[in-house]
Amino acid sequence: MNRRSVADLRKGERARIVALLDEQLSLKLFELGFLPNTWVELVFVAPLGDPIGVRIDETYQLSLRKEEAKTILIAS
Repeated sequence: MNRRSVADLRKGERARIVALLDEQLSLKLFELGFLPNTWVELVFVAPLGDPIGVRIDETYQLSLRKEEAKTILIAS
């Protein structure tokens, strides 16, 4: 099975969150709105590739490090 994460999204691509891998980081990500079945869209990538900007459920944007994005699994 091919597992994709938010870090694998291309600019403008949307996907549903299916799981969070890092138990310690998951509480912070939950508080930021990264909940299962939530839509996430890649909005921008910084010039050096990190951080990335994402839109959560078409309501707000935030940026996060690619290492954090790799812990958020999406449905492909």
